[in-house]
Amino acid sequence: METVVQLRDVDPADLEAFLAYEHDPEAVRRSRFAPRERKAFMAHWHAKVLGDPSVFVQTVLVDGEPAGNVVAWWEGDRRFLGYWFGRPYWGRGVGTAALTAFLEREPARPLHADPAVGNTGSVRLLEKCGFKAAGLAAHGEDEHVLLVLGREV
Repeated sequence: METVVQLRDVDPADLEAFLAYEHDPEAVRRSRFAPRERKAFMAHWHAKVLGDPSVFVQTVLVDGEPAGNVVAWWEGDRRFLGYWFGRPYWGRGVGTAALTAFLEREPARPLHADPAVGNTGSVRLLEKCGFKAAGLAAHGEDEHVLLVLGREV
């Protein structure tokens, strides 16, 4: 049976799954992103993601179940792309299908992404979707790979 990957607007009930995925120890290790406590997580999502009209976010559904999310936001004059998928969905082509569909809906180019150095799965996913390496960037104590889709302005 083929896995069906779809995108839809975020339902507030999806946030519980997103919170659980953010706290997965292997996802934290790979992303080098410190998970937020529930209250901070919900406040961030309601105010800075769902509450900001310049942010475009979609829930990724796999066979009707929330598998993660893809989001684009402005950071200064650069548009960034980010995503988070639950570990049960890794290595199944879900990320490629979700990002491909998302990029058809997100018109901004150039689009930037900056996974942590060493997060080879994320770098490979972005490269599969057309992103090109554009250097390294420091985020606190961590180093990230800067990737760009489309031309720099």
